[in-house]
Order: sequence, then C-alpha cells, then structure tokens
Amino acid sequence: MRYLTAGESHGPQLTTIIEGLPAGMPITNEDINEELGRRQKGHGRGRRMQIEKDQAFISAGIRHGYTLGSPVALVVENDDWKHWTKIMGSEGLSEKKAEEIKRKITRPRPGHADLNGGIKYGHRDLRNVLERSSARETTVRVAAGAVAKKLLSLLGIEVASHVLEIGGVKAEPPAYETIQQLQQVTEESSVRCFDKNVEQQMKDAIDEAKQKGDSIGGIVEVIVEGMPVGVGSYVHYDRKLDAKLAAAIMSINAFKGVEIGLGFEAAHRFGSEVHDEIAWDEEKGYYRKTNRLGGFEGGMTTGMPIVVRGVMKPIPTLYKPLKSVDIDTKEVFEASVERSDSCAVPAAAVVAEAVVAWELAAAIVDQFPSDRYEQLAEYIRSYREDVKGF
Repeated sequence: MRYLTAGESHGPQLTTIIEGLPAGMPITNEDINEELGRRQKGHGRGRRMQIEKDQAFISAGIRHGYTLGSPVALVVENDDWKHWTKIMGSEGLSEKKAEEIKRKITRPRPGHADLNGGIKYGHRDLRNVLERSSARETTVRVAAGAVAKKLLSLLGIEVASHVLEIGGVKAEPPAYETIQQLQQVTEESSVRCFDKNVEQQMKDAIDEAKQKGDSIGGIVEVIVEGMPVGVGSYVHYDRKLDAKLAAAIMSINAFKGVEIGLGFEAAHRFGSEVHDEIAWDEEKGYYRKTNRLGGFEGGMTTGMPIVVRGVMKPIPTLYKPLKSVDIDTKEVFEASVERSDSCAVPAAAVVAEAVVAWELAAAIVDQFPSDRYEQLAEYIRSYREDVKGF
C-alpha cells in the first residue's frame, strides 16, 4: 500500500492518490473530513486556518461508500488560491507580466528548505521551494491517514494522540482507562493535552511566544491499541515496522526527534528495568507485564500498545526574524515572514496520528491477504485466535 501527494501551499489544490486498499472497505467523506478538521484546530494556529476550511473531495476509487480496489484519489481545494492565481498560475508569463507581479523571493529563511532547495534544483525564485516544502502538504497526508485510520478501526485497532510538552511546560503521563477516554479528553483540549493541570500553562506559553514574535515547539505522543502480534519483520532492515514508524514521524515538517516506548530513557536504566517480562493466560494468550519497549521487539509488534513520541522544533517563520543572506545581492537582511503559527504542536499531533496509522495499515495490508476487505477482516480475526493458542 502506498500513496503520493501533490500540490503547493498556495496552488489550486492538494491531491493524494492511494494505491493498494482492499476492495469493499466502507469509507465516507465524513471519515476523512473529520480528521482534516482536527488538523486545523489548536491554540496558536495562524490566519491560514481561518481562511481554509479543508474538505476532501473523493474523485476516484470509491463508489457508493465502498472502495473499489482501484487507486483512491482525494482532492482538497485551497480557498486562498483565488488570491494567488497570478503568482502561482501554471501558464507561462511574458516579461511584462512577470515584472507586474514582482513577487520573486531571493531571501532564504533560516530553518526552512529555501536555500538548500534552491541550490539543489537551481531555483533563483525561492517561492518554487517554499510552496511545496510548506507544512500545508500535511493536509493530504492527514487525508490519507484518515483512510488508514478507518481501515484500522474496522479491524479493531484504535489510534490516539496527545501533547506531552509545549515550550517547556510538561504534562504528566496520561492515566486513562480506555483509549476512547484519551481520545475524548484530548479532543476537548485546545492544546490536545490530557493533563488539565497544565493546559492553561501551555496556552500561556504559546501566547507569550506570540507576543514576543517568537515560536515554541513540543513533544507529541501517539498510542495505538489492538495491533496483532508479529506485524513487521526481523528478517530485513527495511521491513522493521518500528523503523518505518520512526521514518514516518521524522518526515513530518519541523520534527527533529523520535522515540518508541522508553526511548532515550532506556540509556539511563539497567536491562532489568527496560525489557518487558512475558506472561500467558488462557483468555488473552501471551502478553507483556510492562510495555517499556512501546509495543515492539525485533522490528515486530508484540500485541501491546504501540507508543511513539516525536519532537517538534519551534516553527522557523518568526515575526522577530533571524538574519540571512540574499542569494542575488549577497546582502545581509532579516528573513521575510510568510503567514505562520506561533505553535502548531497540537495540530502536529493529528499529523503524527495520520502517518503512524498509515504505516500500520500498510504493514497489515502487505502482510495479510488483502484484495478484499471482508477477506482481510476474517484473516485478521482468525490470526488473532491462532496466536492465542500458539
């Protein structure tokens, strides 16, 4: 199972094409649009979220609420496109028209892809880089992730996320009874935090950064329950599922670190305090007494909850800009400002859910018979029963 995305931040639309979904899987626009709406929420979001009301249009691969087995195409229109048709149009420009627009960007912003991308592709107008490298692209990654989350949910696998830290304000690990409770509580929080005691402190930290013309980052955590045992592989490095999750988290704009289970904390403990003892009972079969390894051993799922964390750096577009160098004149300047958020950590948690859900769904589809949804669901049910009796 795979997908591609296309589109620029201020282009007419964003598109994703998904290949490999089983035929006969129920899916609706609402399943996708609910996730797109979640991505747009969060204390600290900028004006772009007030302009765009992201809605996905299914243009291929789904008929009467069910997948066909052919590629699924999803389109999200950019409402702001109407203000950018001259600047971002696909048609060629005369010298006169180009002079009229006068929007060439030659000043790379620190922390962005502007300069590196310009050098790589030979762009003297850095808008050719920043339009695609923008986090706006995560809109259709969330759309693809919504489809993956739907498949996982139908198979009894639930995905949730929450914010552990924003700008140095740390939440306590969530003491939830069910993953549904975690989903509900965090959904009601404007910073997507389970710990109500620090929610206002996080909002205050965001507001303070915005007032200073600065930005702040944080840590998000994704938790998945219900994954079958043995998904992934120990045989080849590129089939280790925890490695794929790490790559997926690191692929999100502004993410600079990832850990699974105890993660870096394991470096400070003895082995007896890191590994999870194995137990068995007749009702649930094999299980771990603890979950310090975050649901993985040897690149494969253990059946315990999957726990993945990602570190998001502060967004580099600052209203108190850093210095850079003009690529044409080589003069020092203060970096230009595109619309930006002072903090996008709560929204990034939703994106993290999406990319994790995609990798897990793809691993299941790749490992089990999956041409038809009913066939896949029955195989997973039977597999779970077989695992209990191993």
